[in-house]
Amino acid sequence: MYLDTSVLVPFYLPEALSDAVEQLLRTEAQRGLSQLVEVELLSAVSRRVRMGEISLEQARQIAERFQIHLDSGYYTRIPLQPLHYSLAREWLSRFDTPLRTLDALHLAVASSNNLRLVTADEGLARAAEAFGVGVQLLTP
Repeated sequence: MYLDTSVLVPFYLPEALSDAVEQLLRTEAQRGLSQLVEVELLSAVSRRVRMGEISLEQARQIAERFQIHLDSGYYTRIPLQPLHYSLAREWLSRFDTPLRTLDALHLAVASSNNLRLVTADEGLARAAEAFGVGVQLLTP
């Protein structure tokens, strides 16, 4: 499976979806993500600090825990390749879905690696279905 950021954030920050994500990650042995997810996760944590929802110390603990997971092989890191950008561009140039830039890249990574996309984003899930990419929509 390929995890997009909408699924990974609730694993590190308490949200309505957190229990469902924890259960999924306990049962799945192969958890793929891209460097894009790594950057987006830290951006989401930073946003929570700026909004006063978590402290700077909590943010640092989340970043440290995430880095430990990366270093220990808890996730399979999938590097972004030129193919992913080309595929995302192709899908975006159809002009018939509300697919956004970074979501198109997530979708391209999942598709080109023949992975099921796991997302909490309904729009991304619909786009995945439209492009024939296996998808699992997580809901609380």
